[in-house]
Amino acid sequence: MSGSNIKLLENFIDFCSVKNKVISKNIANVGTENYKREDVSFSDVLSQNINSAIKSSNSKHIKIVEPGFNQFPRSFSNEVYNASGINNVEIEKEMGELAKNTLNFKFASRKISAHFKSLQSVIKGGGQ
Repeated sequence: MSGSNIKLLENFIDFCSVKNKVISKNIANVGTENYKREDVSFSDVLSQNINSAIKSSNSKHIKIVEPGFNQFPRSFSNEVYNASGINNVEIEKEMGELAKNTLNFKFASRKISAHFKSLQSVIKGGGQ
């Protein structure tokens, strides 16, 4: 796995952390009157970064610039549907998103861990 893939996984872990905070905030405010549900969408972040990341220095060359995942734009839901009768937060949906986000985080952290374990094995001489 190349260093750029590790960096992308690190950025994905950062995204998962922000997503977890947003989901937790939504869950904490499930009973707050007129609270508007927040969201951070990976597909939105990905498409913004892909569109801005590809730069060409020559008409025959494409240079991929490392995406800047430093900022994750949050969006507020303008849904009128009040699931709880108080605001537009659906606890079942938030818990599902939390479970999905946890799986994404575990996947990325295990891939990074496996990469560094293989490097450690190579450094030690492959167990010899």
